[in-house]
Amino acid sequence: MIALPLVIGAVWWPALGASFQFDDWNVIVNDARVQSLGAWATSLPGIRPVLKFSYALNHTLGGTVSGFRALNLLIHACSAMLVAVLFRGRALAAGATPATAAFAGMLVAACFALHPVQTEAVTYLSGRSASLAALFVLCALYAWLRGRAASADPARARVWSGAALGAFVLALGSKETALVLPLLLWLWGATETSGARVRWRELRGFVAGSLAMCVLALFWAPYRSLLLASLAVRPLWLNALTQARAGIYLAQQLFWPMRLNADPQLPAVDHADLHSVLWLLCWLLLALGALFFRRRWPQACFGVLWFIACLLPTNSLLPRLDVANDRQLYLALLGPAWLLTLAVVRLTDARHWLRWLSLLLVSVLLGAATVHRNEVYANEIVFWQDVTAQSPRNARAANNLGMALAIACRDAEAGREFRRSIALQPGDYRARINLRLLESGDLLAPAARHCPPN
Repeated sequence: MIALPLVIGAVWWPALGASFQFDDWNVIVNDARVQSLGAWATSLPGIRPVLKFSYALNHTLGGTVSGFRALNLLIHACSAMLVAVLFRGRALAAGATPATAAFAGMLVAACFALHPVQTEAVTYLSGRSASLAALFVLCALYAWLRGRAASADPARARVWSGAALGAFVLALGSKETALVLPLLLWLWGATETSGARVRWRELRGFVAGSLAMCVLALFWAPYRSLLLASLAVRPLWLNALTQARAGIYLAQQLFWPMRLNADPQLPAVDHADLHSVLWLLCWLLLALGALFFRRRWPQACFGVLWFIACLLPTNSLLPRLDVANDRQLYLALLGPAWLLTLAVVRLTDARHWLRWLSLLLVSVLLGAATVHRNEVYANEIVFWQDVTAQSPRNARAANNLGMALAIACRDAEAGREFRRSIALQPGDYRARINLRLLESGDLLAPAARHCPPN
């Protein structure tokens, strides 16, 4: 297991010096509330205080882009280690031998740690909200399981239960989607072995925490304004159809990660077309079928339901301006990784050496794909060129590429991208203003441009 963080470090090391990207400028570089620990403390109470504390800590320690990315990488490595421990324990509880359980934990952790889809939560600095919340969710799951195992010692069980609740609070303070934790805890416990049960008293503290988060969203002004803005994006029934299609897109990103896209701008469904309705029915039937058969095939059903449950807060309930992003898969990926592990264990039952060969093969292939994907984050021009290559009709990407080119003093190319953005989305004023300012020489201050020497 000690090799896992070393492999993670080797895969992500070349990307440590990659530039700030996209939302990083607004939420990290230019947000006054995270420029120091003192500024963070003054801004309280606020949304996502734990996440912002981590940004403020980075600024206090120097504020370099490599420092921010190193902390992202540390968070990711800690999560991967927890995944290996948790799924080793799950395999043991299901009756696997110690050797098989060790392999199962390592394969799930390798898929989680090295899959290129994770770059949006690790290399992309603003993706830290997903990875940090996931780390605390995994900590809560680990502590909760330790508390269940210590039921014969009430004092020890209370300590572990308190730790689990504390980790849950930290997860909610990192990203609100962590409110799905009670469902994940029930799912883990109810499918750990055939016929397993989870008692209500084991979950009531977590359910109370999730309900408190919902009440906060309804009545606290900062959250309430975001909630109302979300509900204004599209009706909930159309959002369900939109996210049914988005779920298919995200599943494709997992199983065929050759065309990852940092800004896919998937279209929203604006009427009840047959294909969208059928996709929604497929998702519902898949979830209901997995629930129905969870006692007969608990491990397989766990993999399916974990994937669906992790996407519920971000891809089902509330409308989003951006229909889907790869970082939503960060924790959800564990479900498909477990299904893959079950298949490999079954297929290599008579030849155990093939298991370790498959682990090596998966690690090499995913690691190489991640190294290649990380090249996209080298600078903003490369970043937005990749997006526009994947989504040539993405007006926002064309406008952002134009800004990146203008910063690099490539004004003729920047003008072409601004014009392309205007042609793609005539009603968007931003590209028009940017083009006019570029032509007048007022788009950027001289200090903001990085012109090559003559």
